[in-house]
Amino acid sequence: MADTVMSLRHVVKELARQSGVAASFMPKPLANVQGSGMHTHLSLWRDEKNAFIGEHTYGLSDLAAKFIAGLVRHAPEITAVTNQWVNSYKRLVPGAEAPVGAEWAHYDAAALVRVPSVKPGRIDSTRIEYRSPDSAANPYLAFAVILAAGLRGVTGNYELPPEGQRTAALPQSLAEAVDLMESSELMHETLGSHLVEWFLRNKRAEWDAYRVQVTPFELERYLPLL
Repeated sequence: MADTVMSLRHVVKELARQSGVAASFMPKPLANVQGSGMHTHLSLWRDEKNAFIGEHTYGLSDLAAKFIAGLVRHAPEITAVTNQWVNSYKRLVPGAEAPVGAEWAHYDAAALVRVPSVKPGRIDSTRIEYRSPDSAANPYLAFAVILAAGLRGVTGNYELPPEGQRTAALPQSLAEAVDLMESSELMHETLGSHLVEWFLRNKRAEWDAYRVQVTPFELERYLPLL
């Protein structure tokens, strides 16, 4: 699936170039409209059967409930990978139908994890939707850490928190996200300490380059005032 995502990006950009325009997967290219997300739908299968189907809430299995619990608990520490750019955090803001906290729900369009409705006769499509990743994320790393977080909930027998209950806030900046990633045992175990070290080094360099910029917002707001 990660190969498919990368192929899609390449084809879209090339077709746009041939048409004399540019295509971008930047998470938040425009300030006053919703950003560009990569909502990721997941289900686990065992012996050619969807293991997320069960008698739990909304037709989910106990395994699915534990998987959701893992995502909710570990979401803050994996966000540096699912949202890996300075611009990513311009999308994860209140009021933009993007998640800002770790919670799950059935209908809430701003929930981090959503349980989509299943159409009659389509029970095999039972799945969950992880909504924080953006369209510029590295899909190989993002899918790896999302799966690792969910599976940790299964192996750790995590209890699913009540629907709509926010257990933690998502990071509000790349700097905060990489700090959480650095201290995460799950991230080091999943990606390997060598990759984590290089990732953190590159992202901190990106943050340092960003935070020393004087933006048009500052010039317009402060130059005539201060």
